[in-house]
Amino acid sequence: MILTKTRTLVANYSDLPVRAGYSVKIHDNEVALFKVTNGKVFAIENRSQHPKGGVLTEGLVSGEFVFCPVYDWKISLADGKVQAPDEGQVKTYQVEVEGDKVYIII
Repeated sequence: MILTKTRTLVANYSDLPVRAGYSVKIHDNEVALFKVTNGKVFAIENRSQHPKGGVLTEGLVSGEFVFCPVYDWKISLADGKVQAPDEGQVKTYQVEVEGDKVYIII
């Protein structure tokens, strides 16, 4: 079976807050968008990997990391990896920005 990826318009770039989460739902995926201070946009799944983890759009953003609002896990927005000493990884999504339009590839 060949899986085809879909490019989905999810937001206007100008509407995304800087250093704060923005949640979108694509099919069955709840995705968190983050625009960091250098203007880059990241997309990751919107739930920490901790078994009782929090909604990441409610987390604190610092640089290219978001902190789980429940357990304070530091998660890379670039690759989804949870920073040591904690372990885990959230799913990341490819983002494309064209003009004022933000797309996610799923």
